[in-house]
Amino acid sequence: MYFSYGTAETEYLKRKDKRLGEAIDTIGHIEREVDADLFTSVVRNIAGQQISSAAHKTVWARLTGMIRDISAESINAASRQQIQSCGISYRKADYIKDFAAKVCAGEFDVNALWHLPDAEVIKRLCALKGIGVWTAEMLLIFCMQRPNVISFGDLGIQRALCMLYNHKQIDRKLFEKYVKRYSPYCSVASLYLWEISSA
Repeated sequence: MYFSYGTAETEYLKRKDKRLGEAIDTIGHIEREVDADLFTSVVRNIAGQQISSAAHKTVWARLTGMIRDISAESINAASRQQIQSCGISYRKADYIKDFAAKVCAGEFDVNALWHLPDAEVIKRLCALKGIGVWTAEMLLIFCMQRPNVISFGDLGIQRALCMLYNHKQIDRKLFEKYVKRYSPYCSVASLYLWEISSA
């Protein structure tokens, strides 16, 4: 499954911003995978923090090989040592176990997040151990497919904005100018900015 968008979003962004519009035409349609299971996505994001994409794939393959059905119940039943044996640090294993325990105990309602506005989703996710604003924003885009998310804390986004508009750096005020310009399709703008950044 890929992040869902079409010509309505891209044509809007092209009308709003000529430079981004040129990049959209050059790059074409972007297929970015999404994971619709929110519990699994939280676990995957915690496991992947501060390691390379290749290392993340290896760690995730080991974890899903050991625990075939990733769920609150299966993670809760696994020991911290089992999770660590997949190449996950002690601290991350603790975060993952804590998250699963909260879900199993009914202290954290994952499904309720689908019905909440972006800011409240971020607030609730950030109350979990091991989840910060950036991770919450990535979950909003790559799991929940929320349409209007762009991360000030993402280095790729900042790099692309500097490249596209010839800025030396991006402060919050300048960033908010682009947020306003791209809204309500900041998530699609983010996809293109990441492509620009990695070029």
